[in-house]
Amino acid sequence: MKKSLTLLFITLITIGLNAQIDRSQMPQPGPAPEINLQDPQRFELQNGLEVLVVENHKLPRVSIQLRIDNPPVLEGDNAGVSSLMASLLGKGSKNIPKDEFNEEVDFLGARINFGSQSAFATSLSKYFPRILELMADAAINPNFTHDEFEKEKQKLLTNLKAGEKNVPAIARRVSLALAFTTKHPYGEFITAESVNKVSLTDVIQFYENYFVPAHAYLVVVGDINFEQVKELVEEEFTPWTKAAPLSFQFSRPSDALYTQINFIDMPNAVQSEITVENLVDLKKNDPDYLSAVIANEILGGGDGRLFLNLREDKGYTYGSYSQIGYDKYAPSRFRATASVRNAVTDSSVVEILKEIDKINSAPISEEELKNTKAKYTGRFVMALEDPATIAEYALDIETENLPKDFYKTYLEKINAITIEDVQKAAKKYLKPSNLRIVVAGKGSEVLENLEKITFKGKALPVSYYDTFARSVKKPDYSAEVPADVNSNDILNKYIDAIGGKEKLNEVNNFTLLAEAELQGMKLNLEMKKTSKNQFFQEVKVAGNSMSLQVYDGEKGYMVIQGQKKEMGDDELIKVKEEATPFPEIEYLQKNLELEGAEPIDGKTAYKLKVSDEKWLYFDKESGLKVQEVNISDMGGQTVTSTINYNDYQEVNGVLFPFSISQTVGPQSFEFKVSEIKVNEDLTDADFE
Repeated sequence: MKKSLTLLFITLITIGLNAQIDRSQMPQPGPAPEINLQDPQRFELQNGLEVLVVENHKLPRVSIQLRIDNPPVLEGDNAGVSSLMASLLGKGSKNIPKDEFNEEVDFLGARINFGSQSAFATSLSKYFPRILELMADAAINPNFTHDEFEKEKQKLLTNLKAGEKNVPAIARRVSLALAFTTKHPYGEFITAESVNKVSLTDVIQFYENYFVPAHAYLVVVGDINFEQVKELVEEEFTPWTKAAPLSFQFSRPSDALYTQINFIDMPNAVQSEITVENLVDLKKNDPDYLSAVIANEILGGGDGRLFLNLREDKGYTYGSYSQIGYDKYAPSRFRATASVRNAVTDSSVVEILKEIDKINSAPISEEELKNTKAKYTGRFVMALEDPATIAEYALDIETENLPKDFYKTYLEKINAITIEDVQKAAKKYLKPSNLRIVVAGKGSEVLENLEKITFKGKALPVSYYDTFARSVKKPDYSAEVPADVNSNDILNKYIDAIGGKEKLNEVNNFTLLAEAELQGMKLNLEMKKTSKNQFFQEVKVAGNSMSLQVYDGEKGYMVIQGQKKEMGDDELIKVKEEATPFPEIEYLQKNLELEGAEPIDGKTAYKLKVSDEKWLYFDKESGLKVQEVNISDMGGQTVTSTINYNDYQEVNGVLFPFSISQTVGPQSFEFKVSEIKVNEDLTDADFE
């Protein structure tokens, strides 16, 4: 009986509500909820360190964040000194050797990291006193030793060397340099030359000048109590010597005078990196800050207009996005980016310009605004689950001169943004007449069409830069192939250059061992080839086999991440061609097509077409093979792989490349050959 009464009660309420609601009218949204953010408790040390404490007892964890809010520093001839200083911080202290320091942090299940103007630590709350002590000791009493300095310097130089052909990294570097100039802290970049000028004394001096407490904030969030934090911080951070950072003036950057294309020729590029940018004077406490954020979300958020156009509609790229920055010290950037196939580079630029112009000149729809607000609001609310977010918000209020209720009323402010607000912000901060379009790509394939682009009825001027943002002449791709040179002449010159046909025919087999680094992980390559067209290649990542190909001369298989697959007919044809120790000898019988000559690393190289999916490049002067380009289909996407060959060394009378760098999509890595063994005891069992 009780259940029946309950059902009747619900039915009556439903009928009553239906009678009162006019379904023909869209309901008005209710007021945005106020975010209940706990105000931090605070205190300040006599040396200037400001401390913010947020108690959160949901989990037995604590996070500690130190931020030094200094203006940007121009490092000039010593560019890299701050990076080296940051890499040395946290390697123990004057009181605790590095190994003991790291072992204790690991034993406590904690983390401590340093930046050039920051530090971060997290641990269980029961270990908070010790972790705070270790972090303070490493920050205030750094152990800058000559041995560690030399190690970190060599690491930095190695990373710079590895990035010499990294197209995305070069595109980022040049786009920043062109936007801000290299005389601005945001536009300067680190080079091997500048790193080699940095001494340990320079690092120590930089630390003493800028790692100081005058503009420093320490935020502690988690399962702690204020009085405990106050006592411990006063004990550990009071010894930090009171000092203010040096102050320098730097030039103020300005926008491009007119919309233009700035091109960087990257002959090894398998796709083009596009950045469309202009400067913005935007601060987080500006009244239209959130309107600008919403405008950017609609244009280039996760599934904004750029993504829907260039990926979903056109299929030009995996994704196209935009960002708008804010900065209280200097102008920041609006930028729209995409990594696209060579063949659609010019079309992608045109579509990005169209979308920027469209949001600048025409009102957005009510639906776009509603959906964007909902997604942005959802991300904001989700982020509140992370205590580190509370720390960031507390720091923002202090460092960005925000109202105390900025985040408490955040959703209310978002909810109040109108279509007119968004368009006004877009007009103010997105500047179709002053856009700098930076393209890093393979000029021989993309430049001709880039030079034909028009925007609003006007041709866009193109200027040319090298990989260090220095103005250069237009690349010359008109190198002529002598009339009396054919593909076999080029192949024979290569064969003679590496040892001659007779010497090559003496090679019954060889084994190659090499190592590379990708995203901090070690890649190990082992390759075996025999004159019986047997082939073995395995790539291991951190010691685990990730890719294996085996061909015994007749049949073969592949194992990728543990999944074995027998090779099909097309795959067998390709692997058989590559299995012979020197495929170029076999190519002499195929009468390859000589497609012309192109610049590779500043030198002219002949381009031979092996198939519709493969091209080889041979240096005109030395005859050595310098590059190989392969095109394949992966999951319905066309993927281009570029392999560069360098550092040829002699083994048993034959020259082999000891540096093999490969670029696939946005990934670049360089294999350094450690050993090549010729005519060792390989048996059929090695290819089973």
